Amino acid sequence: RPKRRTFSPEYKLRIVAEYDAAPEGEKGAVLRRERLYHSHVTEWRAARDAGALENLVDHRTSPARPKKSAAEAENEKLRRQVERLEKELARNKAALEVLGKASALLEMISESAD
Repeated sequence: RPKRRTFSPEYKLRIVAEYDAAPEGEKGAVLRRERLYHSHVTEWRAARDAGALENLVDHRTSPARPKKSAAEAENEKLRRQVERLEKELARNKAALEVLGKASALLEMISESAD
């Protein structure tokens, strides 16, 4: 499974400064070298200009985000599986009920035709 890249605030500030200092024809080379998109620089520059250095930290992957234990993750996975199976069971029971009624109706029709 691919791992999401993370960028430190220092790296973001360095890249924004390097991108801004690059001559017009060289800006794309900075992005290609670092494997970044223009949207990265735009977002990081806006955060820098707003004086929000903490906004440069990716909160989705930052170390401050508590990680679930293996047992909690497994419990959550099993809960989702149980929910899915219960829905499937209810759907199958309803289908069997309809089939039973249809079978009884067909038997009544065939008996009355005799």
